[in-house]
Amino acid sequence: RYADALSMADNVMTFRYLIKEVAIKEGVFATFMPKPFSDHAGSAMHTHMSLFEGEENAFHDPDDPMQLSVVGKQFVAGILHHASELSAVTNQWVNSYKRLIHGGEAPTAATWGRANRSALVRLPMYTPNKSSSRRVEVRSPDSACNPYLTFAVLLAAGLKGISEGYELPEEAEDDVWALTPGERRAMGYRELPGSLAEALHVMESSELVAETLGEHVFDYFLRNKWTEWTAYRSHVTPFELRNYLPL
Repeated sequence: RYADALSMADNVMTFRYLIKEVAIKEGVFATFMPKPFSDHAGSAMHTHMSLFEGEENAFHDPDDPMQLSVVGKQFVAGILHHASELSAVTNQWVNSYKRLIHGGEAPTAATWGRANRSALVRLPMYTPNKSSSRRVEVRSPDSACNPYLTFAVLLAAGLKGISEGYELPEEAEDDVWALTPGERRAMGYRELPGSLAEALHVMESSELVAETLGEHVFDYFLRNKWTEWTAYRSHVTPFELRNYLPL
């Protein structure tokens, strides 16, 4: 059930721990690896967010066709605008980017939509006469992310959109997965990072992420993740042996 950001992060960590403990007792192994199987969709952590001012849902506007307020639209615009800067946090493993591929069931461009499940941000169905149900769903985070850092940067990006008055771009009505890179560029869709290295390069120059995480965590995170990427690059995979050794 929904909760404040800190409580939800605690709940996520408790959930993972309990699942793993029960699995061990049953003689099986539970993993929250984002993409454990090449031929199946990965494991996401779709994150539903809403913003309240006291008892009032700041995302709700009964007079808007989508029941989404100006504040809600600016919040979504902030996440879309800073999406690439957040990717290393929301998708922190080398394996995370095996999930974020064209043709998969995960977002690969900074887009939003209502019924569009290929979008980065989706507006879930609104429950009539229940203003608290108006929320946004961010579909990029995966099951391996650090929820404390992830919720922090998502919230910071959304609030930046509100404070700076970002404009929400046009809704993506297309199946973004099915579009070619050229078609995406022509339609103005911004691609999300395709690898951990690409995500880290973008994060390094992000004032928003640096301010949100603080200097110590920001620097430690980058050092840790660059070490992971370097180790990955030096590892010869079965794919390479299978495809190149016979040549």
